[in-house]
Parts: sequence; structure tokens; C-alpha cells
Amino acid sequence: MKSVCFYFKIHQPYRLKRYRFFDIGNDHYYYDDFADDEIITRVAQNSYIPMADTLLDMIQQSNREFKFAISISGTAIEQLQMYVPEYIDKLRQLSETGCVEFLSGTYSHSLASLEDPEEFMREVKAHDDLIYRLFGQKPKVFANTELIYDDEIAMMVASMGFKTTLTDGSKHILGWKSPNYVYRACTAPDLKLLLTNDKLADDISMNFNNPEWDEYPLTADKYVNWIASLPEEEQVVNLLMSMDTFGSFLPAGTGIFEFMKALPMFGKEKGIQFTTPSEAVAKLKPVDELSIPYPISGIDEARDVSAWKGNELQREALRKLYAVAERVSLCQDRRLKQDWEYLQSSDHFYYMSTKNMADGASHAAFSPYDSPFAAFTNYMNVLADFLVRVEEQYPESMDNEELNSLLLTIRNQADEITSLKKEVTSLRTDMENREENLIEVEEKPAKKAPAKKTAANKAAVKKAAAGKSAVAKEKK
Repeated sequence: MKSVCFYFKIHQPYRLKRYRFFDIGNDHYYYDDFADDEIITRVAQNSYIPMADTLLDMIQQSNREFKFAISISGTAIEQLQMYVPEYIDKLRQLSETGCVEFLSGTYSHSLASLEDPEEFMREVKAHDDLIYRLFGQKPKVFANTELIYDDEIAMMVASMGFKTTLTDGSKHILGWKSPNYVYRACTAPDLKLLLTNDKLADDISMNFNNPEWDEYPLTADKYVNWIASLPEEEQVVNLLMSMDTFGSFLPAGTGIFEFMKALPMFGKEKGIQFTTPSEAVAKLKPVDELSIPYPISGIDEARDVSAWKGNELQREALRKLYAVAERVSLCQDRRLKQDWEYLQSSDHFYYMSTKNMADGASHAAFSPYDSPFAAFTNYMNVLADFLVRVEEQYPESMDNEELNSLLLTIRNQADEITSLKKEVTSLRTDMENREENLIEVEEKPAKKAPAKKTAANKAAVKKAAAGKSAVAKEKK
């Protein structure tokens, strides 16, 4: 039986306001709250909420046989909590069905996996802690920012305890191989790889409302037939799409919600199972290992990381930002740490792209700036003020030896705290076990304890025995 895994991505960055050179040192608030409010409220009303209702209906109508995964960033969750809290309730409803799996990822949808391993791991932990607090799920499958992946990232992901990661089924990596299998990472053999089927995903997100497409119009039964006609040995089809595709890029009037609702019924007729990624990898074994020495992603035609690191503007901004990573990790300024989180969002660097042709048009369509240079200038003005604040906390005059000493002290303290927490947990468990034993003893009926044989008792017993022996002799 073929398995289909739908992945719905939700991400919103904190957008920067117009920040001039003369604001540096005077204005420490960088964000366009009006734009954030307007955009996420509009997208939620047009897309997120109606799609959540559609998915809930699909789960109920299929008797909970329709399952899928959601990948949502921490910054998106924060904005939803602030401006559209009712959508968080919708996500909780979906989670409570048991048919939805939340994926792990970076908190701010950042590029930390390419720039700073320690910051990358911190972001993933922060993201997963938030998912657990809100939805009661501990993510088991990892999906990096825009599916960025290579052999080094595989080792970092495996070191965090993940057994599965999702990445792009790039043609230049797979060659003649199909993305519809489970693979394993060559640098971390225990890490399973799920690869997206970009063609089948694009047939919905890019071509559903395209009258010039050869297969237009796309119907649910036609789409299911395509999946069913794949070679029998190809067992898992991974379809990643942005949640705002449904209702925003493909408005409700196109019939996209009715198309989705019909999929479970036609899938059941063809013996196709809609499942979560964890369920898929639990029953499927890797068929081969993949070596990916250079980073890939699910963005642009090249499927590499040039969308964020393709020109000197982007690389300079990233260098300046991550150069202060260690210093920011030392500070206790909550607002500074929050700004650090928001300034890492990959969107800021995406807007600086100078690509041409179709990729360039895509970048320009999402950017709030007139040009890549305007995006770079605005970001660097903000970053300049941020660096001044970092400098006030930990001056650049502090040499590396002193900084490393502070880092070592903090890490040792963290290790000691972790050790003490384990010791406290162990002691608490012992105390609870003792209390349970005492309660059991008190509840049992009291038994008369046998009298202890003291020395006097022993003497009396011997004397009585001797007397009995003498009487017996006299009778003889």
C-alpha cells in the first residue's frame, strides 16, 4: 500500500520597519507591527483558518484515516498568538485528533545550520520546547529551514537525537533515483531521509489554477490516479506545500478546498494511505544511502542555498550577524536576545537576492523593498544599532581568551545544574518509593511479633529440660 505524506508549512518573519542611518543609536525598536498584524491577519482569514477547518473535516469524514504533518516556525506562532489567537486553538484541535504530527525546525526559520552549529542546536531546542508546551507533542522528525541539508547538517541533526529528517528530492542529487523511497544519510547511518516529490507538489501549488497547463483542470480522482500509477515498489510520496497556498495563492473560488476534501475518498478506493512521516518510516526500510556534500534546499531552480548566500551583500550581512553569536549567548538582556532571534530569519537575506529570470521575479514578489540593495541597506542599519547594543554588553576589546573563559564557565555551570537536577530527581523518586512502602506497611494488619529469646529465657528452657530428664530417670 502506498503512503502519501502531506506537509503544510507555516512561517511568518518579523518584518523590519524603514530604519534610517540617523536612527542608529536612537531607536532600538526595529519592527513594522502594522505590517505584521495586517499580513498575518489577512492570511489567517483567507488561508490558515479555512484550511484548518478543511483538514478537520477531512479527518472526521475519513474516520481519522487522513493524516498529515505541520511545520511551523516559532516566529509564526508568536504572531498568531498576538494577532490571531483563535488559530492556535485550531491547531490544538488538529493535534488532539491524533492525526497530525508537528515537525521540528529552527525557531526563527534561520540559516544557523549553515553559520553556527551551537546556535542551530539552541534554536531547534527552543522551537521544540514551544511545540511541546502548546500542543503536547515532542517532535520526532526534523525539517530544516526551507529543507536545507547536507552531510554535515545530517550529523548535527542525528546528534540531537532525531531519527528522521525531511529534505528536498533534488534532481541533481538523485539523478535517476526516485524520491519516493526512504533513504539514509551516509554520515549518520541511523538517520532516515524522506525526500519531497516536487513535481506532484507543484501540480497542486503551481498548476491547479493554471488554464495553460496541459492537464488543466486538475481533479482529485485524476491526481490520485497519478499517485496510484507510480511503480509498485515506490512506497512513500512526500508532498510539501505552504499552508497559505490554500486560500491565498489559490483562492477558495478555484475549488481548492473541495479538491482537498475529495482526496481521502479517492485515495481509499485506490488503496492509498495518507499518513504521518513517523508512521511511514516506522514500516519502511531505507533502500540506499545518500551523500550530499554541498548544501541543498527546496528553493529556486538551483535547489541550493544561493537564495540567501548568492551575492556579497547577503554574505556580508550574515558574517556581521553571526560574528557576535558568542557574545549574545553570554548576555542576559531579554530584549537583545529576542532581537537576535528575529534578525536571524532567513527572509531578510532572501530579500537581498539579486537573481534574474523566474527566480528573481519570485524573490521580488515576496520582498517589501524596492530593490535588493534597499533590503540590504535597511537591514544593515538595523544590524548596526543591534551591534552597538551588543558592544555595550560585551565590548570588542574583550579578547578571545577572556571570552572563551566566560563561555567555559557558563557551560560548566550548565553541566553542574543539569547534574544537580538529575540528582534531585533521583532523590525525589527514592523518597516517593519510601513513602509508598511505608503506606503499604501501615495498611497491612499488625501481626504479633514473636518473643525474643533472651539469655534468661534460654536458661529457663535449659533448666526445664534438665528437670524433665531427671524425672524420667527416677521413673526408670
